[in-house]
Amino acid sequence: MNESKNWYAVYTRPRCEKKVAEQLSRKKIECYCPINKVVRQWSDRKKVVFEPLFATYVFVNAAETELAQLKQLDGVVNLVYWLQRPAVIPEREIEAIRHFLQDNINVTLQKTTINISDRVRIISGPLMAHEGNVLSVKSRTVKLSLPSLGYLMIAEVQSASVEVLLPRGLTMPGLEYPLLASK
Repeated sequence: MNESKNWYAVYTRPRCEKKVAEQLSRKKIECYCPINKVVRQWSDRKKVVFEPLFATYVFVNAAETELAQLKQLDGVVNLVYWLQRPAVIPEREIEAIRHFLQDNINVTLQKTTINISDRVRIISGPLMAHEGNVLSVKSRTVKLSLPSLGYLMIAEVQSASVEVLLPRGLTMPGLEYPLLASK
């Protein structure tokens, strides 16, 4: 029987994300541990270090029947639940995370709640053709919402790389921020 697979978030012990991802890979289970490139400043130098973007989370693409065996792995605490069921992460959010991290460094996360805001599509740059809700615009910083996880991913992009999507799917390239708030 061929069950459909979904992405789930696995909750790990602190600082065990890479170890859990390695175990999953050895067991031939598709997983994704988003790694963030962060510039750290020491007194004598700057260095780029690689650390998990989501502390204590690893994403796993598995069938629902395989979830019980995931909890048996060393370093795995539990699955992340939403409404008393394992939280399913949409494929588009996993892909958005991958693309966001490919071309941005020093990406930060911010816990959020669901917000009502404008729909936008990125028209150029690393997230070209991706759509999302604008949560704030401040100089060159854009926040990308990951509603299934309850997080914002924050990075700098050029404001010319974003276009506002109007309610009927019409677009207005180059729409400035003061108009963004009015509808």
